[in-house]
Amino acid sequence: MRLGLNTGYAGATIKLPMDLIREADRLGYYAVWTAEAYGSDAVSPLAWIGAQTEQIHLGTAILQMPARSPAMTAMTALTLDQLSGGRMLLGLGLSGPQVVEGWHGVGYAKPLTRTREYIEIVRRIFARQEPLTFEGEFYQLPYTGLGSWGLGKPLKSILHGRADLPIYLAAIGQQNVQLAAELADGWLPIFFAPQFYNKTMAQAVEAGRARGHHKNLEGFDIAPSVIVVLGDDLAHCWRQVKPTLALYVGGMGRCIRRGGRIIGTSLCTWVGWGPRAKIFTSIWHAAMVLKRRPIPYRNTICAEIGLARLWRYRMPWWMLSPCVAPAPVSLTVCRAGRKYRLQP
Repeated sequence: MRLGLNTGYAGATIKLPMDLIREADRLGYYAVWTAEAYGSDAVSPLAWIGAQTEQIHLGTAILQMPARSPAMTAMTALTLDQLSGGRMLLGLGLSGPQVVEGWHGVGYAKPLTRTREYIEIVRRIFARQEPLTFEGEFYQLPYTGLGSWGLGKPLKSILHGRADLPIYLAAIGQQNVQLAAELADGWLPIFFAPQFYNKTMAQAVEAGRARGHHKNLEGFDIAPSVIVVLGDDLAHCWRQVKPTLALYVGGMGRCIRRGGRIIGTSLCTWVGWGPRAKIFTSIWHAAMVLKRRPIPYRNTICAEIGLARLWRYRMPWWMLSPCVAPAPVSLTVCRAGRKYRLQP
């Protein structure tokens, strides 16, 4: 396992933990990841970080595909990759319909088709084998549709980048994860419970690799976000995990898909929490809509997707999953005047 840091996205103000990031860079951590929702973007902080680090890879987890054209995304990735000396990891994702349609004003229909077309265009731009042309359901290059002047011409990137610049794809559910394993160099699960991998995830990953004519998982990264909480008060550690679960499963996850499926329910089933799905969404609804005190998630659920004080007892599950044994590094973190040391 290669270790990394995820800075997430900012709240009302943005402040990056540069001391922590520089320490991770010094210790040999593999990557630092930035994110975006509907406030701070993922690219600007990554450029800031890249200018102040030397070897750590720079990843987006994620860049929202509906927010940018495929060409703009490719241009951004190529530019950051060259400025950083080849450290860019391009993490892409669809986000969710609440943000895509409410913030970006773009339809969320046929996400699998849109993703396939998007990645194909980005790959072609990276490769620079010929001037760019594409004829798909969502993207046509050159564009000749409504409002076109008819003057577009096939172009090739002026900037010469890496054809093999890694692309990671955030995905939830059988078809999405299969697509990630087929088309991408890595998969970014938002939650990952390693003890449920063989039961809920392995088949989709293996099917996608086979469809993409890959012999096995070699060369395919599974890079989940793992919540690590340091402290002596275990109950306090659990409380740091629960708001994130509540937001993504119960808040964003309450959005209804076409056909009546609830995204949060699908996420729970996929991770391995199927029977608990309705409880999760009810917790969020009670807390945010009905203004009632939320029913707390069970601590064992937090342990399954994160590492709190009892993390050594969880490590065998991670070592048996596709995320193989961790690298021998350690990190000293200062919290409230105290020092905690995180190490395998």
